[in-house]
Amino acid sequence: MKYAITKTFNEDYDQLKNRTIEALKTIGFGILSTIEVDKVLKDRIGADFKRYTILGACNPHFAFEALQLEEHLGVLLPCNVVIIDKGNGQTELAAMEPAVMIANIGNEKLTQIAQEISTKLEKLIDSL
Repeated sequence: MKYAITKTFNEDYDQLKNRTIEALKTIGFGILSTIEVDKVLKDRIGADFKRYTILGACNPHFAFEALQLEEHLGVLLPCNVVIIDKGNGQTELAAMEPAVMIANIGNEKLTQIAQEISTKLEKLIDSL
C-alpha cells in the first residue's frame, strides 16, 4: 500500500521546507503544527537523528466538509507533510496520501474529497 506521495530534491533542507510551506498556501493549506522530530528526539531521549520535520497541513474548507461527513475523522487530520534530510545535499518531501488513508472508511463522498486532496498534493509536489 502506497501511503505517501514522495519526491527527492537536490536542494537545501531549509530552502525546500520554506518553499513547501509557501506552495501549500497556494492550494489553500495552512500549517497547524510543526514538529522538528530530530530536536524532539534529542531533547527527550538524547538520540541523534537526521533533520526531519513534520508539517501538520490543513485546508479548513476540506476539513470542515470532511468532518461533517465523518465526525471521528479528526484522528487522521491534519494532512502531514514531511521533510527529510537524506544527506549529500538531498532532501525528500513526503505527504500523506489521503485517498489511500480514507478508502477503508467506506464513505463515497468522503473518498471523493480525499481524492481531490490527493490530486492537489501530487500536483504540488510535482511542481516543486
